[in-house]
Amino acid sequence: MIDKTLIEETVSKALEGTDCFLVEVSETPDNRITVEIDSDTGVDIDTCARVTRAIEAAADRDVEDYELEVGSAGLTSPLKVKRQYEKNIGNDMEVLTRDGRKMTGVLESVSPDGATFTLAVTRKVKEPGEKRPVMKTEAIELAVADCKYVRYSIKFK
Repeated sequence: MIDKTLIEETVSKALEGTDCFLVEVSETPDNRITVEIDSDTGVDIDTCARVTRAIEAAADRDVEDYELEVGSAGLTSPLKVKRQYEKNIGNDMEVLTRDGRKMTGVLESVSPDGATFTLAVTRKVKEPGEKRPVMKTEAIELAVADCKYVRYSIKFK
């Protein structure tokens, strides 16, 4: 099996000097390696090709054969690392918590250690004595570990 640490170090070196960053390296027992990268401005095909060439230079196929896929984090992919949370501050996000609550709101902040984030959720609330409900926005702090996923909220108008 290919050394995952070698792949991670190789990808990090290949991305130095760019605004791209490593999100995840996954591998299967039959040596299928998937590398997911992201960027503050977008990942292009040239970046993926450069990372692929760097990995192929570091991990010799003659020693151990493997299948390699390098791609960007997709629009529907969940956020996985702190830097993804940071780049999405101000964006509409969809969150599913481990206890089954689903909510949509604006990502307001992420803690310095990346363990928690704040989501501004707008809901209809019927105030006592009022005839009609009003829209209220509340900031909810959530732990990343308590969420099944946090991803872009895509709405079509």
